[in-house]
Amino acid sequence: MDLNRRITCGLAVVAAVAVIACSTPNGGESKPTPTTATVHAAPAITVAPFGNVDDTPVQLFTLTNKNGLVAKITNYGAIVTELHVPDRNGTLADIVLGFETLDAYVKGNPYFGAIVGRVANRIRNAEFTLEGKHYTLDANDKPHHLHGGKKGWDKVVWTAMPSDTVDGPRLELTYVSKDGEEGYPGTVTARTVYALTNDNELKVEMQATTDKTALVNMAHHSYWNLSGHNSGTILDHELTLYADQYTPGTPMVPDGRIHPVKGTPFDFTSAKAIGKELNQAGGTPIGYDHNFIVNGVLNQFRPVARLKDPKSGRVMTVSADQPGVQFYTGNFLDGSVSGKGATYGQYAALCLETQKFPNAINVPSWQDQVIVRPGEVYRHVMIHTFSVEP
Repeated sequence: MDLNRRITCGLAVVAAVAVIACSTPNGGESKPTPTTATVHAAPAITVAPFGNVDDTPVQLFTLTNKNGLVAKITNYGAIVTELHVPDRNGTLADIVLGFETLDAYVKGNPYFGAIVGRVANRIRNAEFTLEGKHYTLDANDKPHHLHGGKKGWDKVVWTAMPSDTVDGPRLELTYVSKDGEEGYPGTVTARTVYALTNDNELKVEMQATTDKTALVNMAHHSYWNLSGHNSGTILDHELTLYADQYTPGTPMVPDGRIHPVKGTPFDFTSAKAIGKELNQAGGTPIGYDHNFIVNGVLNQFRPVARLKDPKSGRVMTVSADQPGVQFYTGNFLDGSVSGKGATYGQYAALCLETQKFPNAINVPSWQDQVIVRPGEVYRHVMIHTFSVEP
C-alpha cells in the first residue's frame, strides 16, 4: 500500500467512520515490542479502529518518521498511547505509559498521554470569579478542581485529520467544548496538532478560540520513562530544569507565592538524578508535583527541560512558549494500574507539563494568563526532541 493510499484510507475512516484497518508498510499493525530502528523511505500514516465511546467510533493513528520513530495517537482524549524511540544502540522502546485498549482508558487512568483542559492542573476550591460572576466547578480532586473536571478534554472524542508533510507525518485534532460544559463559560473550539518530525521531534501545537470570555490552559500529559515504559522507576534519570523559581502551594495548589529553587530540593538548574533529593521534596505521597517558572521572556519559545537516561543513553529536551512547567514524579502511581503488559508502580514515570500557572485565575497577578476573550487565540507550542549520548 503506497503512502497516498494510506493517507486516503485514514481520511476515509475519519470522514465516514468506517470500521476498517489500513495496513502498515510491512502488513498488519506494528506491535509495541522493542526492535531495531530502520530507515524508512518516506513517512507513514496508518489508521485502525480502536473501539467505540457512546456509539462513537474511535481510531488509533500510527505515525512513523523517516528515521523509524513511531508514535501511536488516538482521537479519544488526543492521547499518545505509544512512542517508540531508539537507544544508543539503535534499539527502539516504547517510552510512554499507557494501555493497549480503549476500554482501559475509558475506565479511568491518571491522564496518560492526554491533552488536558479546558483548564489543566488545579483550581483552588473548585471555584473562580470571571467578569463579576462566580463559577463553581466539579471538585474532582477534593476540594479542588483538576484537569478540566469530571469529563475534561482527556475523556472526549476529538475529530481527527491525518496528513503527510515534507517534515514528517502529523495529526490534527479538533474539539468544540460547549458553553457550560463542566461549569465553564463560553463555547471554546480547541485544536491540537501532533507532528512526528524527521528531526526526531514530537511537536505538540495547541490553540483555542472562544465566543465569549473564557478560561483556557491546555497541557500535554505524557508520562515519560526513557528506559522504556516497563523498565522500573525514573529515579536515576538525570533532569535539568531551566527554572530558577517555583510556585509553592498550601499544600499543593499555588497561592501566588514565588520562591527561589537555590538551596532547596527543587533546584534542578544543573543536571541531577531525580531520586537524589526526592524524599526532601515532601508531599503526601512523597515526590515532586510542582510548578516551576521557566527562565526567559514570558510567552517566548525557549528551553524548558533536559532529561537523560544513563542506562539507555536516550535524551529528551523540552522547549515551549509557556510561563511554567509542572514536574511530577508519578507519586500517586501505586501498582494498581497496569498497561501494555507492565504494572506501573510509584515513580514509574515522570511528567513535564508546560502550562500557565496552576490556579492562575484566583491569583490577581496571574489571572490574565488563562483568560481568553473573543477575537483572541490561545496558543501553546511544545517540542520534545530525542537524541542519544554514549
